[in-house]
Amino acid sequence: MSGGFFAGRRPTDLGVHQGRLKACPKTPNCVCSQSGDDKHHIAPLKSSRLKGAALIERIAEVLASWERTEIVTRREDYLHAECRSRMMGFTDDLECFWSEDEQVCHVRSASRLGKSDFDKNRNRVEQLRSALKTG
Repeated sequence: MSGGFFAGRRPTDLGVHQGRLKACPKTPNCVCSQSGDDKHHIAPLKSSRLKGAALIERIAEVLASWERTEIVTRREDYLHAECRSRMMGFTDDLECFWSEDEQVCHVRSASRLGKSDFDKNRNRVEQLRSALKTG
């Protein structure tokens, strides 16, 4: 995904480390299902009919239909996508990680730049959750 001035640099520390996604920064422009504080916490993704690689596959299908969204990394248990804003090209990183132990898909969505995101990351995860329920 071509980035502009507001895209920021792609983080090099994303992914799953010891069963966890990267922690959110102190700023309010991040949500993560593995976060321990209410400000950043969001429920993990679940599906009554899809698990593991099948759920990651379905998430990839949903994200492929979204404008300005590009899947950067995809494995059977992990997906990283970049989501770019329409107006100024700000880039957010969306990660999904299937935890076999917990039988849920952990999710993290975070802005690369700035402090506030006007709940864009939280809304993105809820939009994904809704698409998984209806699709």
